[in-house]
Amino acid sequence: MLRLVLIFAVIALVAGAFGFTGIAGAAAGIAKIIFTVFLILLLLAIVGLVFGVAAF
Repeated sequence: MLRLVLIFAVIALVAGAFGFTGIAGAAAGIAKIIFTVFLILLLLAIVGLVFGVAAF
């Protein structure tokens, strides 16, 4: 999942460098969403480990 975030972040940086601001904004937005989902899943897994709940 973090690989996707990095891919979209690089796409956003390259597109922004070449002046494609619409593509850069969309790629950055997608990267933000995927990273937020990753953080939520990470926190749920940590809470599950702390309380001894088998999450997966």
